[in-house]
Amino acid sequence: MKKVMLLVVAALAVSAAPAFAADMPVKATPAPIVAATPAWDIAFGSAVMTDYNFRGISQSNRKPSVAAYFEPRYNINPNLQLYAGLAGESISFPNKSAAEIDFYGGVRPTFGPLSFDFGFWYYYYPTGTAVPLIIKADLSFWEVYGKAAYTFMDVVTLGANVYSSPSWLNSGATGTYASGTAKIAAPSGFFGNKDIGAYASGELGRYWLGTTDAFYGNLKLASYNTWNLGVGLTWKAFTLDLRYYDTNLTKTQCFLDTGDLAGLTNGGRSNWCSSAFIAKLSVDTTINALK
Repeated sequence: MKKVMLLVVAALAVSAAPAFAADMPVKATPAPIVAATPAWDIAFGSAVMTDYNFRGISQSNRKPSVAAYFEPRYNINPNLQLYAGLAGESISFPNKSAAEIDFYGGVRPTFGPLSFDFGFWYYYYPTGTAVPLIIKADLSFWEVYGKAAYTFMDVVTLGANVYSSPSWLNSGATGTYASGTAKIAAPSGFFGNKDIGAYASGELGRYWLGTTDAFYGNLKLASYNTWNLGVGLTWKAFTLDLRYYDTNLTKTQCFLDTGDLAGLTNGGRSNWCSSAFIAKLSVDTTINALK
């Protein structure tokens, strides 16, 4: 059988980002830019989670994962920000790659409550080892993305995201992911302390996957729907996020899409795309916030 790869969010829109929650959940959501904001800033943070889920699929073989990022930012004016970043997550891929290294950058225009984010993301998976007919040694790939979000009364945020790659996980198959997100945050001071906050958020997305190259037998990958729903508690720079993830992929389709080696002894089935409840503790801040 010719099996394929594993996905990587990306993406809370989360995020974003993301990338692989919503999208790219590990990366910090940029704070609104105001006129008093210094031109230069650096965002950074880290996280520990019970599973690294990217767009509905486990990247860490259903095991705990750690992540960190570093993102310099330059505010051209109060409504236009340039950024570039470096991030990393621990993973467990079929080709034995144990880390995802992300290089990304873009621009964030803001128009009052309406914000946009356009950029480029490169997913690098070092030290991979090929498994003949199953998985390539090099699964690195890139994608471009565009995101929009509108915030109502500083409490409700609705978003839309699109990510596109010409060769998802270096498989030769095109990959386009689109999602809608919603987040409801408790008003500032709701708990009697401005340092304490809470939110509920969710995402509904669709991943359109194309046909692989000859290495994987020109196999048509299974496109799928994915969704997540969760709540979060915040204290200063810390966030505890509790979230449910799921997809509509069967375990057989999941095996074909991911190349999960467990499927070789499990009747061609994988549970990497099944429902999962994930807890994540993260800290996100900026240099200017610490001053």
